[in-house]
Amino acid sequence: MRYKRSERIVYMTHYLMSHPNKLIPLTHFVKKFKQAKSSISEDIHIVRETLQKEKLGTVITTAGASGGVTYRPTMSKEEAEEVIDEVIGLLQEKERLLPGGYLFLSDLMGNPELLNKVGRLIATIYMDEDLDAIVTIATKGISLANSVANILNLPVVVIRKDNKVTEGSTVSINYVSGSSRKIETMVLSKRTLQENSNVLIVDDFMRAGGSINGVMNLMNEFKAHVKGVSVLVESKEVKQRLIEDYTSLVRLSDVDEYNQDFKVEQGNVLSKFS
Repeated sequence: MRYKRSERIVYMTHYLMSHPNKLIPLTHFVKKFKQAKSSISEDIHIVRETLQKEKLGTVITTAGASGGVTYRPTMSKEEAEEVIDEVIGLLQEKERLLPGGYLFLSDLMGNPELLNKVGRLIATIYMDEDLDAIVTIATKGISLANSVANILNLPVVVIRKDNKVTEGSTVSINYVSGSSRKIETMVLSKRTLQENSNVLIVDDFMRAGGSINGVMNLMNEFKAHVKGVSVLVESKEVKQRLIEDYTSLVRLSDVDEYNQDFKVEQGNVLSKFS
């Protein structure tokens, strides 16, 4: 079967966008379409120009025998603002407020369309950090971490609060929960993360930052390098936060549990966009 150039471009665009941050050998397309490398390179150039024009990301070509093409999805500041406004709109429902000043987020964590956008937003910020893994805490943060990891083409490392026999040998630490001030435990299998890995910590909600601080201490046990911390929602009204360097999409403030009233505003993540 002989493909027209327009057909090749449609296939290439779909394939690259379905495999973000993965090096695709040019030979894959050469064999698929039975075309010369020069023709495939011209097709890739058209795809690159279109994606960049529409601000959908960049296409990087790597020369050499082991080279190929890599699609790196990115998000513009304008699109990031739209995503944040969408999250704020969804969160501004009074019945979301839970005891203790937390928000009900389970429906957002189960919304794949929204998580795809949030994942691309967070991935855009940390795209150049040379990461090896996305780290999160079971259970609600897993879907958010997966959305980021999918864009960055990275594995997800899930830290648990109990030891399971299926995990094999584990490393565990005790930490002080920032909100309840209770001593809690977190556990990670030794096989899950290689020493000296570069990691991004992702979670759904941060109050005082006790849990994330515990994750950072656990990462020290693996000699891992924490390149960033990103959360969907942070609580603004915290007297002493244990984490200073982080990004958040939205910020919860002016919480009045008695009247079920609160305010949701933009977090600090937009400051990372040029």
